Parts: sequence; structure tokens; C-alpha cells
Amino acid sequence: MKILIAPNAFKNSLTQLQVADAIAHGLRRSGLDADLHLLPMADGGNGTLDAFLAHGGQRIDVDTLDPIGRPIKAAFGLLADNETAVIEMALASGLELLRRHELAPLRASTYGTGILMRSALDAGARRIIIGLGGSATTDGGMGCFQALGTRFLDGNGHTLDQGGAALRHLKVIDNANLDARLRDVEVIIASDVDNPAVGPHGAAAVYAPQKGASAADVQQLEAGLQRLFEIVHKQMSIDVRTTPGGGAAGAFAAGLLAFANGRIQSGVGLILDYHHFDDLLRDADLVITGEGRIDSQTLSGKGPFGIARRAMSQGVRTIALVGTLDVDEKRLHDAGIWSALPIMPRPMSLQQALKEADALVENAALRLGYLLQLSSAK
Repeated sequence: MKILIAPNAFKNSLTQLQVADAIAHGLRRSGLDADLHLLPMADGGNGTLDAFLAHGGQRIDVDTLDPIGRPIKAAFGLLADNETAVIEMALASGLELLRRHELAPLRASTYGTGILMRSALDAGARRIIIGLGGSATTDGGMGCFQALGTRFLDGNGHTLDQGGAALRHLKVIDNANLDARLRDVEVIIASDVDNPAVGPHGAAAVYAPQKGASAADVQQLEAGLQRLFEIVHKQMSIDVRTTPGGGAAGAFAAGLLAFANGRIQSGVGLILDYHHFDDLLRDADLVITGEGRIDSQTLSGKGPFGIARRAMSQGVRTIALVGTLDVDEKRLHDAGIWSALPIMPRPMSLQQALKEADALVENAALRLGYLLQLSSAK
């Protein structure tokens, strides 16, 4: 039996490589005779850099800023071709960098991600893949492009403060000093979000509350994004307001489309292609994926769904090990996940589950290994 083990990270507990290792250990403990291939996965969000670097490349540390302007170290990856950089925006501008009382939806900035992009250009990157999940920001990418040389000015010619709320006062965009190297670099936006930048299904309305925004904050952020992309349209003759996917990461995707000529691709699809997943599927018997929580959002393009859909196209079944399952199992089955198995064998608190996650995943894989051997039992 050949099994592909391709899990996402379990948020706040295990990286995708730790999950893959735990699954492999559990299957081996069961005595299952199988050829196991570990493919740590992500979908553009947390863990994207690790997923790309799982089988080689360099991790380069950079002095940068977190979403509220504090100095931190973050990393980007340079793949084996020495021309492709991978940036996981969550490492510099992510929600998990802030404690609950530090959430600042009105002033959180992508400036730190801009520093990572500038560092990737300094390293000679000709292609930059930017994973957009897990952001703390709703600034349309303003901070990022400030770090790359663009000036965002109010009616008095003063530079705007950081954060999405300041965009309401935007009058002029000055791209005269925007890093010229961007013209010769391919920018790929790794995201599986379909929301537009603005409107009732846009970045502020849908995602800002998850980043600590009140109803009043959402109105300010929406007004700021409307203002930003209205001026982009007027001054740059580029209209990204309704582009599907432009709302990813607080409309950072729309900013990358406008200022860096970026293009959006499925995050999970990029990683699957990079690891030649289709070739591995040709003689595979089973795919095992996993995620901390599988819900209706998973079916909109998150890692496990993308993996299962790709496997189903080649007639290979997928089983998911999950921390929490909050979706109709018939819908999950129809989407290509043959079965989803919760890892918790007994009631427990979230804190306890996070603490014991490694053992819970391994023991769930042990039970799965025993089940898989039933099919060959005489």
C-alpha cells in the first residue's frame, strides 16, 4: 500500500510536518505494511513557508516589524532555483503575532511584509510567491508598498498614518519611488479566498471582525478601502474593486494586483504542483490529510478540500484526521473527503487538546492503521 500523508498544520499546536510525522508514527505502530510519503501542506496561510521548504531551499531571517510596528525577526524562503522567494505574510503581519488585548484593526499594517518583499528582491528573487492567510491587517497593502517606496498622501501632502482607517484621508498616491525591481519580478498571490476587496462580501465586512474590529471599525475600514481603490482606479487606471479574491488578507491581494501586477493562484494548488502531487497520486492507494478544524470554510478551497479534490480526480480516496468537525459529513464526502475521523477519544478542554495534540494525532493514526488492515484480513 502506498499512502500520501498531506496534512495542514493544527493551529496553535502542531506544524504540518509535526502532524505528518505523528500520522506516520501511528500508522507504523499499527503494523500496517505501507510505503508512506510525507507531504506537509498549507493553502497560502499559516505554514505556507514550511510547506514549500519541506524538501529543500533556504530560510532567510530578516529584521522587520509586526502588525503594530514592533521590531521582530521573520523569515522568507529562497527555493532551490535561487530565483523563487516564498513569503508567508502571517510571519510579519499575522494575527497570531498579537495577543487579544493587542488587536488593532484600525492601525495594523502590512509594512513588515513589505520589508520581507524588499529583502527578497535584495536576494535576487525573480519570482515572489506571497501566502496571504492569517493576516491581522485591513490596509489594502498600503503599509507594504510604503516599505517599497510608494507615498500615500492626504490633502495637505502629509504621509498617512499606518493602518486601514487612515486610508479615508487618502488624496494622492505617489509611485515615483516605488521599487523599480518590481517591474521585472513575477508576483504570485497564494490564496483560496474569492471575496472582493470592497462591498458587503469584501475584506472589511467579512474578515475585519475576526481581527478585532467592531461594527464602527468595519465602517471606517470599508470607507478606507473604498477610497484607496477609487484613487487607484483614477490615478493608475486599474480597477481591482470587484476582482474575485482581491479581498484576501484585508484586501492586500487587491493591492498586490494593482501595485505589483500580481496574479492570484490557489495556494494549495501551488504547493501541490511544487511537490509533484499528481505524479505521486498515480500509484497511490490512499491520501491522509488533516486540519485542526474542518468546517464549511474548508469546502471553499482550504488545504484538505484542495487535496481531496485533486486525489478524487485520479480515483484516490482521502481520509482526514481532524481536531473538530463542524460540517455535514455528506457534504464532506461529496467534496472528496471519504471520511473524517476526529482525533479526540474523550471529552477534553481546548487547552488540554492543544497540549496533547501530538499524541492525539498519533493515536488516531494508530486506530486508522488497524482499520486499514481489516480490508486485507482473512
